[in-house]
Amino acid sequence: MTRNYELILVLNPSIGDEKLEAELERIKALVETQGEIADVDVWGRRRLAYEIQDEAEGYYVLIHFASEPVFPKEIERLLRISEYVLRYLIVLAEA
Repeated sequence: MTRNYELILVLNPSIGDEKLEAELERIKALVETQGEIADVDVWGRRRLAYEIQDEAEGYYVLIHFASEPVFPKEIERLLRISEYVLRYLIVLAEA
C-alpha cells in the first residue's frame, strides 16, 4: 500500500551551483530507489528566518513522491547524515 508524501529540503547554497544540482540529483535518485516521484518543485535560494549553521540563505526544494510507509524513515536517516542538507521535513500529503 503506497502513500503520498511531501519532502521539503533546505540545502546549503554556499556549496555552488554544480554541487547543488549533484546533491539534488542524488536525493531524487535515493527517493526513486523505493518510491515514485510525482513532482519536483525547485523554489530556489531564499532567505532563512534564522541562521542555520552560519547560513542566512537556503536553497529550497519540494518533492512529491509515493512510497511504502516504512521508506520515509530511511530517507530521513540518509538526509540527517548529508553534509549539504540544512533542514528537511517529510509529511504525509493530503489525498
